[in-house]
Amino acid sequence: MPIFKKRTEAFSAPVGTPALAAPRRGEPQNGLFAVPPPALAGDLYRALREAVPVIDAAIYKLLRLTGGFRAVCENERFQPLLDDFSAQVPVDCGSRSLQSFADCFFEQLLTYGTAVAEMVPDETGAVRYLYNAPQSDYLLRRAKDDFSTVEILRNDGVSGAPLPQQENLLYVALNAPPGSLYGTSVLHGLPFVSSVLMKIFNAVGQNWERVGNVRFAVTYKPAEDAGSRAYAKDRAMQIAEQWSEAMRSRDVRDFVAVGDVDIKVIGADNQILDSDVPVRQMLEQIVAKLGLPPFMLGLSWSTTERMASEQADILTTEIEFYRRVLTPVLLKICRAHLRAFGCTDRVEIVWDDITLKDTVDAATARHLDAQTDEIRAALENTDGKTDGKEGNHAEKL
Repeated sequence: MPIFKKRTEAFSAPVGTPALAAPRRGEPQNGLFAVPPPALAGDLYRALREAVPVIDAAIYKLLRLTGGFRAVCENERFQPLLDDFSAQVPVDCGSRSLQSFADCFFEQLLTYGTAVAEMVPDETGAVRYLYNAPQSDYLLRRAKDDFSTVEILRNDGVSGAPLPQQENLLYVALNAPPGSLYGTSVLHGLPFVSSVLMKIFNAVGQNWERVGNVRFAVTYKPAEDAGSRAYAKDRAMQIAEQWSEAMRSRDVRDFVAVGDVDIKVIGADNQILDSDVPVRQMLEQIVAKLGLPPFMLGLSWSTTERMASEQADILTTEIEFYRRVLTPVLLKICRAHLRAFGCTDRVEIVWDDITLKDTVDAATARHLDAQTDEIRAALENTDGKTDGKEGNHAEKL
């Protein structure tokens, strides 16, 4: 019988912690250690944007398509203050305006899947600066006493140091997997496809260096007599020297040789592989992942460069989804700034209308709606007059 009994303790979860979130054996409990981001994911996605211009262009297209917005306060007395803050608040890179902050924040969110920012207040509590944190400067963990709260830590290379004033920090995760604190980048799944595309481009570049920059094979065949064979080496060296000078010269020069000299282009009999089909297949995967029509990225795959109504509706849905993700962050900033001036009224973010369809089509639709309303009104008037005449006729009888 053992002297020391093994002590077993049940997992004591803090209030409000889901039972499924209990740490398994060997895993740290909440509030002890920060969860590191996916290894090298940020550097990989940034390098991916630099290597494939289509991906980088798609990110900026999504930024532009998301459109502008205006913060509206329910109390009209504070509206000029809110408008001035939205237009003049300093942000990174020497820019000003809440729109510039939203663009930078949204770019981080699309590229890395997670975005963290900070509201820097002044001595009165008003927001005087908005800072977008680089992806490598922070770590995330769940609070020890509140499972629903995500704590943001400074990445010091060890376990992370908790940041003060967590209420001034802004955190958003895009399409985070279940149980994860970090979101999923829109570029997730593209590294393999992009690597195949880069291999094709590198191979095409190497082939053009070999074949495009024409190389020549100069062959000297000496005659059958003994004199020609004796001086074959010397003549070959002279031919090589004269040919090299002719090739290095910027002027057009003639090459004169005596004897049987054969000049051929190296690789002239071979053909470069057609890369149109595999390149298009890889680009189709990239475009499908990013959710943008091909013509917006400069890819002409069809005879028309206009979107169908179904494509416009799908893209509108994508833009509305991103707006729903950004709206809580913008509301938190505006409310924090107005609270410093004693305003606790309701604030709303009003986004600009999404205009993806052709202006002519929109005008035609409005014209048809107006005609429909006019016909409906005429029919209602006709029915009213008919009912009135029938009533008068009944009274006479």
